[in-house]
This record gives sequence, structure tokens and C-alpha cells, in this order.
Amino acid sequence: MTATGSVSTTAGRERLPAVVWLVGAAAFLTGTSEMIVTGLLPELAARYDVGLGTAGLLVTVFATGMMAGAPIMALATLRLPRRTALVAALIVFAAGHVLGALAPSFALALAGRFLAALATGTFWAVGAVVATTAAGPSAGARAMSVLLGGATLAAIVGVPAGAVAGRALGWQGPFWVLAASALAAAAVLARRLPAVASPAGTTVRGELAAVRHPRLWLIYPATALMQGAVLAVYSYVAPALTDRAGLAPALVPLVMLGFGAAALAGSRFGGRLGDRHPAAVTLGATAACVVLTAAISLGATSPPAAVLLYVLLGVPGMVFAPAMSGQIIGVAGTGHVLPLALSTSAVQVGIALGSWGGGLALESGLGLRGPALVGLAFAVLAAIPVGALALTRRCARAGMIEGRPMAEGA
Repeated sequence: MTATGSVSTTAGRERLPAVVWLVGAAAFLTGTSEMIVTGLLPELAARYDVGLGTAGLLVTVFATGMMAGAPIMALATLRLPRRTALVAALIVFAAGHVLGALAPSFALALAGRFLAALATGTFWAVGAVVATTAAGPSAGARAMSVLLGGATLAAIVGVPAGAVAGRALGWQGPFWVLAASALAAAAVLARRLPAVASPAGTTVRGELAAVRHPRLWLIYPATALMQGAVLAVYSYVAPALTDRAGLAPALVPLVMLGFGAAALAGSRFGGRLGDRHPAAVTLGATAACVVLTAAISLGATSPPAAVLLYVLLGVPGMVFAPAMSGQIIGVAGTGHVLPLALSTSAVQVGIALGSWGGGLALESGLGLRGPALVGLAFAVLAAIPVGALALTRRCARAGMIEGRPMAEGA
């Protein structure tokens, strides 16, 4: 990065500044934390003497904390230097995991998850702006792909590794590792991030004005519904694989690894084509999610079928995410905290609704088929805002919205 903070170039190709990769590395930790309990649900349910559906609230409460924390803390930290906000968020994140590891009751375990979630919401709200601002307007979507890549890598490496560590060291082990890693990341960011104050003139009113574009309010529900579709199924992957499909428990982390690898492939595909063909990418991802959740609800009753279907489920959500992030940046521009924070909230709304709805279905008469049926319902509903978004984009490109063609990235 140059002295002015612009993106440097090598051989005519833009190179993202180091700060983007630092924030992306920290995003790996938060992504690992968010979903790590999915591989530990049986152990956590036994530890606190609750049902699997109730234990799934540890996923739901994290999503709820991020949902509220991202926009609220984005506005609350507007005047703080962004380095200070990021470092403080990681310290609070570590404290939440210490509480989770030591909690003697399920209520305190939920409190620890909520505290970590508030910190994660703050990190994503501020970190997204730090990364996209450092990258500049021409590389904002690429910068967001690095953050999303960190979260995806968490699904590939962090979450399965946490599941293995939980079985080898006890379920508290992953919580202690995350707490220590977060403190180390905070020390690195405190040393390496430039001490730059928030931009002059940054106001709550300005942030609220940035989210008034009507297309954003199609993007947010579409994002929430797609996340809900995937997470209703994935939150209960362990009992579905072992109790319904008859897979050996020791193989569950390998399936989760496959899910993460498919998600990473989906992220790369969505990032590569999402800017050029956003309607085709998002409509295709939604259709694929409908097909996969329907197939899981009907046919994931043998190990080969279940493994294949659960692995493939990792593709649609992460094809969808970068295409939508690029559209948000195109509509709202870089430098604004609230539009990207609300995108984070939309993801968490979907995770919360998906994990909650999947848990209710799991403990109902639907049994182990229930989470997949809930995922199918969310995917079908997602087609409504996704289709409307594609239609408004087509109309805008024809000059039918606001009397002029829409910007290419919008």
C-alpha cells in the first residue's frame, strides 16, 4: 500500500493492501466461533442435560447477538478510531469464549455466546469498512471476498478442527483456543493497523441516508432467507448424519470439511461471476438450494447419499454471498459502515431463524427430516426477493428506474 493508502500495483494488476489480509485473517476466527458448536452439539447437550434442539440455541443466540450488534455497534463506534474498535472487539470476543468454557449452566453458556457475538458484530461492521476503504472503490468487492474467504476457510478448517479437538480435548478446548487466538490477533492488529481516526463528517444521519436505496431492501431479505435455508440444515448436520443416515460419528468432521471446501469453491465462483451476471448467479444459487434441500429431506438416508448432498449444500449459499456483497457496495459505495453492517445482520437473521426453525422441526413429529424441510421452505421463499431483485435490475438497466440506467455494480 502506498503512503496515501491506495492500492499498489504490480505488473499492471491491482494488489490488495496488507490491512485487508489482516482483517481477513481475524475474520477466520469469528467464522470459526460462529459455527463451531454445530460439530459439538451432542457433547454440549449432554454437558448441560438439554435436548439437541435446545442445544442448537447456542447457534441461534450467537446469530441474534451479531444481528443486533453489527448495526448498533457500527453506529456506536462511528467516532472511535477504527483500530481501537477492532482491537476492543477482539478482546471482548476472547472474554465471551472464556465465559463459555467456564460456564456451569446453560444460561451462562448462552450469555458467553451472546457476548462473543456482540463483539463479532462489531468486528464485521468496522472491519468491512476498514478493508473496503483501504482497497479503494475499484477493489471493494475483492476486499469483501477476502473477509468472506476468511469465514469460509473457517468452515473448511476451523470448524472441523474444532470438532476434532472437542472430541480429543473435551468440548471446552476449542473455546480456549479461540480466546487465546483472538488475543493474539488483537495484539497484531494493534501493532500493524494504522492509527487513523474516523473520517471527518461521519454522522449517524449520513449512515442512515446510505441505506435508503430500495434495492438494498431486496438484497437484505434475500440474503437472510438463503442463509436460513442452508443453516436450518447445516446446524443439525451431526445428528442427521449419524442417526438418520447411519454414518460413523468419527466421519462427521470429514463431511463438514467437504461442506467447507464446497463453500470455498462457491465463494470463488460467486465472486468471479457475481459482478458480471448477478441475476443469473443469485437465481441459479437459489434454485440449487431448493433442489438440494428437497433431496436431503427425501433421500439423505444412506451414508453415500447423505455425504454427497450435505457437501454440495455448501455451494449455493457462498455463491450467493459475494454476488450480493458486490451489489451492496455498488449501490451504497465504500466508506459507509451501516449498509455492510445490515448485510451482516441479514446473514445472522437467516442463521438465527434457520437454526431455530430447524431445532423446532427436529423435536417435532418431523424428526430428523424436519431441518431439511425448514430449509426447503426458506429456499422457496428466497426466490421471491431474488426474482424481484433481478427484475428491478433489468428495469434499471433499461432506464426505467429514476429515468436512467443503473450503474454496472449496483
